[in-house]
Amino acid sequence: MRTVDWHDHGVRMIDQRLLPNRFETPVYHDYREVTRAITDMVVRGAPAIGAAAAFGLALAGFQSKAADRMQLLRDLEEAAVTLRQARPTAVNLSWALDRLMRVAVNEELDTADDVREALLKEAQKLADEDVELNRRMGYHGAALVEDGDTILHHCNTGALAAVDFGTALGVVFAAHEQGKRVHVLVDETRPRLQGARLTAWELKQRGISFDIIADNAAGHFMRTGQVNLCLVGADRVAANGDVANKIGTYKLAVVARENGVPFYSVVPTSTVDLALAHGDLIPIEERDPQEVLGLQFEGEGVAPEGSTARNPAFDVTPHRYLTAIVTENGVVRPPFVKNLPRAVRGDL
Repeated sequence: MRTVDWHDHGVRMIDQRLLPNRFETPVYHDYREVTRAITDMVVRGAPAIGAAAAFGLALAGFQSKAADRMQLLRDLEEAAVTLRQARPTAVNLSWALDRLMRVAVNEELDTADDVREALLKEAQKLADEDVELNRRMGYHGAALVEDGDTILHHCNTGALAAVDFGTALGVVFAAHEQGKRVHVLVDETRPRLQGARLTAWELKQRGISFDIIADNAAGHFMRTGQVNLCLVGADRVAANGDVANKIGTYKLAVVARENGVPFYSVVPTSTVDLALAHGDLIPIEERDPQEVLGLQFEGEGVAPEGSTARNPAFDVTPHRYLTAIVTENGVVRPPFVKNLPRAVRGDL
């Protein structure tokens, strides 16, 4: 099933906090619940967050008791503000809300019910497009993968991070579908362990060879020639090609450059934010320190009682460390400031 969809007059999601041990699909009937689900990482991954926000705004339309179009628009604007605050780094969230609000204000829609139906139709269209774009992206990226390659992957960028199929992990899936024998070194991706929990689960479901490694082991495998390429996703890409992605990506990219390992970010063009000149302008979400302090080893807490922690969810990788950025419109190579706008326009 899809990571997020419209079901029983609400927004259904795979609860990623419970995987790999439990598979549950709660349905939310209040847009505020959708907002909380995004914040609490029931759903995560930039494309999936965007789709969840789109369905959340459509849900807000049906929740509103407004009988006239103008009152409904006011209610939708209020809901959009709430949804927009769920997670600040992933640009797909605001991109999806902006897309749906452009539909809502279309003056050709005469009644409030017309707006409601148009919003749901647009959210479903956005979700369907995500699946199709991810497959295109995957096959563009698969051309960079050789038979027998070992791929180092950080965080989770598969079907769970999108509506379906995925971004960087979608490249692995596409290469596998082409018959290429690939092996994946899966960073645990602390502190929430999206690699060990989610990426490993997805690879196992598809029968793709993998090993889970500690995040700090990645440099060893690259230095000793055991990695052919690195694949990561992104939550936002600035106009110059700087990439904001899951914390730890920057360190990987630097080590990859040091060891001559190609480093690719795989993103839909909806993740490219041409309004931001460089990565230092990307807002970096800091999450609850308890995600770090609450880690346990053999059933016991790791951190001494009374410890404090910092917990940035993302870091920024300067564009000079990227070999290329893979999009649904093709592989974008430097200079990114020139070629990213072409990718967004679809004229690579």
